Amino acid sequence: MTDGPSTLSTFAELGLPTPLVSALERRGITAPFPIQVACVPDAIAGRDVLGRGQTGSGKTLAFGLPLLAGLAGEQAAPTRPRALILVPTRELAMQVQDALGPLGRSLGLHTKIVVGGMSMSKQIQALRRGVDVLVATPGRLTDLIERGECSLADVRITVLDEADHMCDLGFLPAVSRLLDQIPGDGQRLLFSATLDGDVDKLVRRYLHDPVTHSIAPAAAPVETMDHHLFIVDRADKQDVIAEVAGREGRTIMFVRTKHGVDALAKKLARVGVRAGALHGGKTQAARTRTLAEFREGKVGVLIATDVAARGIHVDDVSLVVHVDPAADHKDYLHRAGRTARAGERGTVATLVAHNEVRNTERMMRRAGVRALRSKVTAGDDALVRITGAQPPSGIPVPPEPEPRAPRRGPRPGGRRDRRPGGRFEGRGEARQDGRFDGEHRSGRPAERREGRPEHRDGERRDTHRPRREPRSGGAPGGSRPGGRAGAVRHDDRRPRPEAAR
Repeated sequence: MTDGPSTLSTFAELGLPTPLVSALERRGITAPFPIQVACVPDAIAGRDVLGRGQTGSGKTLAFGLPLLAGLAGEQAAPTRPRALILVPTRELAMQVQDALGPLGRSLGLHTKIVVGGMSMSKQIQALRRGVDVLVATPGRLTDLIERGECSLADVRITVLDEADHMCDLGFLPAVSRLLDQIPGDGQRLLFSATLDGDVDKLVRRYLHDPVTHSIAPAAAPVETMDHHLFIVDRADKQDVIAEVAGREGRTIMFVRTKHGVDALAKKLARVGVRAGALHGGKTQAARTRTLAEFREGKVGVLIATDVAARGIHVDDVSLVVHVDPAADHKDYLHRAGRTARAGERGTVATLVAHNEVRNTERMMRRAGVRALRSKVTAGDDALVRITGAQPPSGIPVPPEPEPRAPRRGPRPGGRRDRRPGGRFEGRGEARQDGRFDGEHRSGRPAERREGRPEHRDGERRDTHRPRREPRSGGAPGGSRPGGRAGAVRHDDRRPRPEAAR
């Protein structure tokens, strides 16, 4: 087990190929983090690696760089990726893709994410062209395999990222079924903040004589992170939150429920604070846009649930606020890990009522955190000094429409856009609007709900056009040129004469 960095100080000294080192330099990455120094040489040598480090310690490149180096020089066959990275959430998958995709292109490697809530047909097309590194969530990958659109028989390197969170979300059976389909002689890399419970089961079953690198104890807080416990009267809590949200700098606030996230974002908007809302009930387009605005500084406050905590990787977040106390010490550490990243300083504040103090302090002790306790109200000197709180403008922020996916029209030739395999997408992972992929986001159009006919392109037929008079002696509705005698249009049907009934 390694508990600290070695003397290697550059990526070239770690044994990475020159094109990869050059690609890192072009992105401004010149010095490896301790966990990268510890893990990369063993991973390049083909060893199974078990890595443990706090959030923000550089784990993505610790497994990504040796993975890319090991795949260089070959190409994947259609539908048969050569490396698999399993992650628990879509946001984390996109983070891994953003970090490794450009680096892989420097070696001629193609990377693709396979997650729910995104177009399955595009994912299938990419797999058919050939994917070297597949970044996937367990549910969508299982669905693609069952459809026959992906095989894990050629996977040489497997990575489990945030393994503890995957187990906490109940993915252990699905992950085990996927690992059973991968050749047993391949390399396995597992990275997690903790190595107990179900994670230990995965290690003992699927890793062969792994070398363990632990850069910090599982419960150790980051040294550059300050922890505070704010005791707030319930009547003052909203005013305190509004002043903290009105501060300068990037702030992430964590709330326990999706409804709580949306409600808090609306309350802050009414007092002049524009805040982004991020949770599992949002569409993928909305989640992507919210994170982009937060990274670009267009939105200074991000409100999120615990599910989203693992996928938020944004630099320069100077304050994390637990609006609702974390459920356990693991959630506390992962929430807090959004700040004080890459050696920067950060502050973590937890808002509690008087009756929540004892349980919250017990949870913090399990996390290895010693927080300074303060009783605060809006405008207190301690609140301003610690968080930089300031009163918001009070000018309501107008609501912005949530982005909607464009409605799918017919393919050339008039045929409907059918999904491969003729099934709904989303097995194991429903869309964020509560419907399975393939169902229109806004539900059935109003015209169809009222029983009116409509064309395939969604335009309602003109039901006010003059009706054709029946020919004498002909069947009701007459016959059209080139048509079958007696055939009638759906919108030309009329009640039969009384005498004919």
